[in-house]
Amino acid sequence: MASLQNSPSLNRSLFLSSLPHPHSYLHVTPAFSCCTRRPSSFLVRAEQASATTASASVSPDRPGRRQLLAVGIILPSVPLLSQNLVSFAAENKKGFIPVLDKKDGYTFLYPFGWQEVTIEGQDKVFKDVIEPLESVSVNVIPTSKEDIREFGSPQEIGETLIKKVLAPPNQKTKLIEAKERDVDGKTYYTIEFIAQAPNYTRHALSTISIANGKFYTLTTGANERRWGKMKDKLQTVVESFTLSNV
Repeated sequence: MASLQNSPSLNRSLFLSSLPHPHSYLHVTPAFSCCTRRPSSFLVRAEQASATTASASVSPDRPGRRQLLAVGIILPSVPLLSQNLVSFAAENKKGFIPVLDKKDGYTFLYPFGWQEVTIEGQDKVFKDVIEPLESVSVNVIPTSKEDIREFGSPQEIGETLIKKVLAPPNQKTKLIEAKERDVDGKTYYTIEFIAQAPNYTRHALSTISIANGKFYTLTTGANERRWGKMKDKLQTVVESFTLSNV
């Protein structure tokens, strides 16, 4: 397989050097503050869950900690959402919150209960308030290309992204699947991969596309131990990512 950065005809070396590392692992404390991360790194490092959180039970007539936190996070922002967006979330995907970025021209859904955080170099980041490896990020950078296929096939780009961009170099990565889809005349590549660290393995999905003179990357994932429970939700997040002309 031809290396993505070794094809001068497609400026792939420029592509790699210009991309920040949107999904390298970010160290977080239980309060979700960030520290000791590599420049342009992003993926969340799992913290050990406390014994009380792991063993806590929820009575039928009382909301759990996750629900209380989620309500506290989401409710203050609800008046800021347009009625159309709220209606869209309620009617089409219950349990998800819509994000609409009119400036950069993209929209996607994320699961109810995830918290927005600010990460340098990222356009948007949301993550679970209890499981920090469960997150979604959007990265946007300028490009002179007009179609994602100009950089190569889904397999080629997928192999290069997970080794050079989406995971730290000290982690073992494996590309599981790479495929192409078309939505309203725009081409999206979706890749599924795993990144193995010494104390955890993250199972992730990423979708990439080009529009408006920009290269867009959305990446979401979860701890491998929770993949079976989360994969349908994460697939919804990836498939909801769409671009519009701005």
